[in-house]
Amino acid sequence: MTDFYERVYNAVKQIPSGCVATYGQIAALAGSPGAARAVGNALHLNPEPDRIPCFRVVNSTGKLTGAFAFGGIFRQKELLEEDGVEVQNFRVDLKEYQWHNAL
Repeated sequence: MTDFYERVYNAVKQIPSGCVATYGQIAALAGSPGAARAVGNALHLNPEPDRIPCFRVVNSTGKLTGAFAFGGIFRQKELLEEDGVEVQNFRVDLKEYQWHNAL
């Protein structure tokens, strides 16, 4: 595992239950602003899905990720709703649910 991936996973572990973060937000927390696509690659290879809640990461408009991740978009929606996040039309209201970390 690369150092960047390790930083991504550590950042994702910090997202509290009931909140989401964007790929760009995680990239910045991992020390690589502008590396949102690389964050997506790291999340796709999540080695510990039970410990690293990658389902809490959405795109910059709050849209859920593609069908390849987390068992599909329906599974991500289900996990987020179980987590207390309201999902409408496969989108999360970032004003309501975005994690306000130290950035």
